[in-house]
Formats: sequence, C-alpha cells, structure tokens
Amino acid sequence: MQKVITDDMEALLDIFPPHIRQELHQQEDFKELLEVVLDLGRLPAARFPGREMILNLAEVSEEDIEYITSRIGSFGDDNRAGIERTLHRISAIRNRKGRIVGVTCRVGRAVFGTIKIIEDLVQTGKSILLLGRPGVGKTTMLREVARVLADDFGKRVIIVDTSNEIAGDGDIPHPAIGRARRMQVTTPNMQHAVMIEAVENHMPEVIVIDEIGTQLEAQAARTIAERGVQLVATAHGNTLENLMMNPTLADLIGGIQSVTLGDEEAKRRGTQKSILERVSSPTFDILVEIQERDKVVIHPDVATAVDSILRGEPQELEVRQVDETSGELIVKHVQPSTDVRKPSRSKSESRNSIGAKLFLYGVNRGRIEQVAQEMQLTPEIIDDLSQATLLVTSKKYYRQKPQKIRDAESGNIPIYVLKGSTPLQIRQLFSSLYHIKHNGDEDGGGSFKNALDEAKEAVELIKRGENAVELSPQSAYIRRLQHLVAERHGMFSQSTGKDPNRRVRIFRV
Repeated sequence: MQKVITDDMEALLDIFPPHIRQELHQQEDFKELLEVVLDLGRLPAARFPGREMILNLAEVSEEDIEYITSRIGSFGDDNRAGIERTLHRISAIRNRKGRIVGVTCRVGRAVFGTIKIIEDLVQTGKSILLLGRPGVGKTTMLREVARVLADDFGKRVIIVDTSNEIAGDGDIPHPAIGRARRMQVTTPNMQHAVMIEAVENHMPEVIVIDEIGTQLEAQAARTIAERGVQLVATAHGNTLENLMMNPTLADLIGGIQSVTLGDEEAKRRGTQKSILERVSSPTFDILVEIQERDKVVIHPDVATAVDSILRGEPQELEVRQVDETSGELIVKHVQPSTDVRKPSRSKSESRNSIGAKLFLYGVNRGRIEQVAQEMQLTPEIIDDLSQATLLVTSKKYYRQKPQKIRDAESGNIPIYVLKGSTPLQIRQLFSSLYHIKHNGDEDGGGSFKNALDEAKEAVELIKRGENAVELSPQSAYIRRLQHLVAERHGMFSQSTGKDPNRRVRIFRV
C-alpha cells in the first residue's frame, strides 16, 4: 500500500516573485509546504504542517500580487484560478471595487495509493459518498478513484470538475486522473446542469463529483443514480448523522420525514405517535466517513444504517485503518460498549443555566431580544460564528446558501431555520432551547446548556478512561447537538432507548 506523491512544486514556485521564491527554496521541509499567503500591505507567509513562517520582511506590494496573477489562469466566479496542468489552487481576495488585494496559493498534490483502503467498495459498482472535514483528503481520494476505475477497470468515467480541484487548471487535465474524462463547470451554480449533461451526452458508467452542496445537485445525483450510473462523490458534513440533520442533503441518504402513527400502531411499536422515518431509497449505497487520511468508518448499507439510527438500535461500525509501520490494512467491526456510567450533576449546576450562544443571520436581532425578554430568557447573541452553539436564520436565507450558512454546515454548527420572523416562530425557537422537559430534572425544566455541558462532561470522563457514558433523556433536537459535541472530540455516539426516555450514549472505539 505504498503511496506515491507528485506535487509539481517547481511550477508553483515559478509564479512567485524572486525574493519569495528564494526563501521557500531554502526551507528544509519545502516539500511539505501547504500554502503561501500574500495580503497587500502585510508580510508574506508560508504555512507548513505545524508551523507558519514569514517569508520576507518587505510588505506585499501591488506589484507582487500582479506578478502572481499574471502567471496563472483566469479567476472564475468562485475567485479561484490555477496553473495549467497542475493541481495547485490560487484563491483571490478582492476589495469592494473588485481589485485583488490578497491571494492564497495552495499546493495541490496527487497521491497515488489512497484508494487501497476502499478499493473493494469501489469495485462493487455501487454508488459511494465520501464525507470528512476540510483538508482530510476527500478530493485526493476522489481523484484516485477516478484514475483506478478508468485505467485499472476500464470504466467510462466522467469527472464533473467545478473548480478544477480534481483534474487541475487548463484544457488538458492532470495525468493523475488517468484516462478519465473531465467536464469543466463555468460557474458553481451550474454544477447540477453539467451533471445531467454528462449522463445525457457522454454515456458514462461512472460519474465523479466533488462537493454536492445544494438541493439541485442532490436532485441531479438522484436522477443519475436512477439511470444506473455509478456515482462517487463528496458532500458537506463529517458523518452520516450530519447528513440526516441537513434538510438540503438528506435526500442523498433517502430523506427523513415525520410520520404520525395511529394509537394502536404506536402502542405496538412502543413509541410516540410522531416518529421519524426514511422517505425513499438512498441515492448512495455506501457511505465512507474519512476520519483521518489513513482511517475511515464504513457504512456498507446506507439504508440499513439510516433506519437503525432512526430506531435507536445499536449498529456495528466498520473501521478501517492503515498501519503506519507495516502499511497493512486493519479492519475492525466495532460494537458500541455496554459499560455505562451516568455523569453526576449538582443541583446548583442544573439551576444556573445561562442559555445558548446564538449567531443570527438574516434575522431581526431586536425582535429576537424582545421575545427573549418577554419570556424572561437571556440568550447570548454573538458576532463570531466560530464561537456559536447555534446559527439562527430564515427560510429565505437558508435556501440561498450564502457563505455563512456553508461555513456553519462545514463546521458542524447546528442551524435553526425560522419559517418566519413572527413572535410565535421565535417563541418556538426558545421553547426548543430552554423548555425541554424530561425525566430526571429536579426543577421540572430542561436546559439547552445543561444538556451540552453533560455531553462535554461525558467526553472528559471517556478521555480519563471510561468506555462509555450514557446521558440524560432529551428531545430529538437536543440529542442531535449532543452527537455533534461527541464528534468534535473524536468520539462515537448513538441514541438509545425509546421516547420519552430516549438518550445519547457516547463511547470510544
């Protein structure tokens, strides 16, 4: 499972002014360069794994930026450009008049051998969806999948390349995709149309797509799958649960709907009358969560996995990892631990809740604060999205998918969509956050912050040696947030039990 890396570093160096190029050449770990950042009036910087360094004590000038932009391809609507026949990516920052005042030059590398960890899945002909945080290697693996299917298995492969991330800049694609063919997309909002065009015009057996992120793209993916074409794609989100919580992309895994059961059926199932069920067959048969570059979690049957999560049944996790020393592939089938201990909480902790940290986008802040005051609540409204525990937006803005919404989704920050900015809708929001009643509350009222604190305490207990910790019963919405707390700390989590006693169990592999 030896990996071979090609990076075309000399082509990247050639776009920099001499004083920057020379300094980069002198670095011992030059081959590990991640990106170079140049902002007008600031010192140029280079970023390596684990460190960042200043390249020159002279501030970046307009001439420096012009030197770079004159040696690369033209910028698209997404402010990205490249260097012909390489995988390097140059992203521009513009001022209000549209003039470029900063560039980020990211090194693009083709890594041959990354597919070995999932090669048997690729050979099945089933559609595969790759998930993972930014920078974990989704696009690298996608590129290698395209090459192997085209070269080793003789498949007709079409790559839908929106930002030239997969096959590089220019009319001639990078050799890393092998004999696979590439269709470029003129603007990101046309990706769904090119996906359909690929099927209708070029008779592919496989279509490879990077970053399915809109409802139109999800619908196009379903159309392609229904025509019998194998899909291999990436999407926003780190885990299967992320997609289930994302109303835009949930259709990729079958969609989730609320169903009201009759009294007899609810009694037979032992559930509440209102339950969640999968709507249809998933677009993708297999889901791969890329946790690290050499470690993945496999859901070999997406339909079964989604149904199990909705029913709260323990599901076996297939964890694959490449041994760093021997290079051998290690496959484990992991069952959630049954060793359960509930973290203790004091009465004072339960009663001294301070509410959520809300980031508002496209929502009237004054109206939010007015309703909160009427309900005698004190939510913290903040301006830093990275510190938020919840993004609150309107239906209109959520459909438009502006950058802040995409940042929240990629950062696993929960999003609450108001159908309207009426006092009733806002009261329902606060009711979800502050008035969750469940068994075990001494004061009869649940707390958004208490529930998240309990999840964080469970994570700390597991880090100190516990195998698993079971949390207090919560509503479905609060359970989703507790799952995200576990995920952010590298833990596994699972809902268990039946409503109203359904709760989250956090555990480690």
